[in-house]
Amino acid sequence: MNKERFELGLEQRKSTLGAEYVENNLAKADDFNRPFQEAMTEWCWGFGWGDDAIEPKTRSMMNLTMIAALGKMEEWELHLNGAINNGVSLEEIRAIIHSIAIYCGVPQGVECFRLARPILTERGLLAAKDSE
Repeated sequence: MNKERFELGLEQRKSTLGAEYVENNLAKADDFNRPFQEAMTEWCWGFGWGDDAIEPKTRSMMNLTMIAALGKMEEWELHLNGAINNGVSLEEIRAIIHSIAIYCGVPQGVECFRLARPILTERGLLAAKDSE
């Protein structure tokens, strides 16, 4: 393992997903999945997210579309929170979901709007009355 890349990845991962979430995942790691957690932190977050050629906000926007295309909706919810942490606005999220619906199909767009609503409400980007 490249310790420097791991530390950069850990910093990036915590910045996007939240320190508590990341620390809980790492604390729960055992002999079975610890190597994966460490490799993912080093490679995805250190190598990928650690490359400053693409700013975190743009990378979050890209991730939302790719993860939706894969249909990995639990990860999509996690990365929606990360995108908000990285400064993606309500209007940008709406536009991203429109693109998802165009390229991945309307049902996937419907699913993204459904999953986004409670997160956006909880995060204060969508008024509670708008979420009914």
